[in-house]
Amino acid sequence: MTFELQYTDNKSNARAGLITTAHGQIQTPIFMPVGTLGSVKGVHQTELKEDINAQIILGNTYHLYLRPGLEVLEKAGGLHKFNGFDRPMLTDSGGFQVFSLSGIRKLREEGAEFRSHIDGSKHVFTPEKVMDIERIIGTDIMMAFDECPPGDSDYAYAKKSMGLTHRWLDRCIQRFNQTESKYGYEQSLFPIVQGCVYPDLRRESAEFIASKGADGNAIGGLAVGEPVEKMYEMIEIVNEILPADKPRYLMGVGTPANVLEGIERGVDMFDCVMPTRNGRNGMLFTKEGILNMRNKKWEMDFSPIEADGASVVDTLYTRAYLRHLFHAQELLAMQIASIHNLAFYLWLAGEARRHIIEGDFSSWKATMIKKVTTRL
Repeated sequence: MTFELQYTDNKSNARAGLITTAHGQIQTPIFMPVGTLGSVKGVHQTELKEDINAQIILGNTYHLYLRPGLEVLEKAGGLHKFNGFDRPMLTDSGGFQVFSLSGIRKLREEGAEFRSHIDGSKHVFTPEKVMDIERIIGTDIMMAFDECPPGDSDYAYAKKSMGLTHRWLDRCIQRFNQTESKYGYEQSLFPIVQGCVYPDLRRESAEFIASKGADGNAIGGLAVGEPVEKMYEMIEIVNEILPADKPRYLMGVGTPANVLEGIERGVDMFDCVMPTRNGRNGMLFTKEGILNMRNKKWEMDFSPIEADGASVVDTLYTRAYLRHLFHAQELLAMQIASIHNLAFYLWLAGEARRHIIEGDFSSWKATMIKKVTTRL
């Protein structure tokens, strides 16, 4: 994998770049739709490529390991062959999912022992095992196995957790270097910066991660309950240290405003379940603000969902029709909203890139922040 830094904003740390992988190129900044189980919920692969224009999507190691399972994935020839998406893909290591299972998991130096949320069966993830699983899944970008501490962790726990993540990273790198891709193309490994909301820990972690010389680097452990101002502060601290010639990935973030603020602070890659999860519940993000499609105010609104929207569905259907679908509990409602929201997020990242290149990102971003945080 290579990264070319193409443009930098003269009034902020925003940047535009180009990532090249075995399965294609990715223009940054980029938003990556989340396809946890090898599927972006409610969205066909053709829609992802042709309407939404997703340049890269995510899978999740924890979930794919449990089902369909490694035997199926390896027999299929990896996730690209299994789900039919022939563009770049990234796998989260499962660290966040294991963290989420706080009541049914145990952490120790060796790794994380947990029980499946599906059938209660017991499993152990070690750094080595996670690398082996991600090799079998076969995505272009593999994430290192880490512990993701809660946003309100005290200093002692955050420091202990960070130390464990660093030791696990060394083991991930060793295993990664000892193994090869199973499907004839190169894969990359991204380490993850941790340290909760403590500036000295974030600096220490960023320096440790930067020293590894990986193809790219990620910022984890944010948007997990900490104040949003703290999140932005941590991003700034970390991006002062992470190398500028490698892509920076902010994991699990977030709202359209979070994405714009992250771009301004030098982040290149984002992912979040919000576009599809909120969409399935009737919340639409648009260029002028946020719509709750269940509200009565849309009952007689026969205008397009978004007149100049980023997706085909925006002009194909009216707000009144989409509201009707939600109230009738039709599955099409969730599909339309998911496609719309993902297309909007990809449009937002693409517009940010365009304005970085044109040199007016800061003024455009200030205007967009006001719009995307307005409830219509």
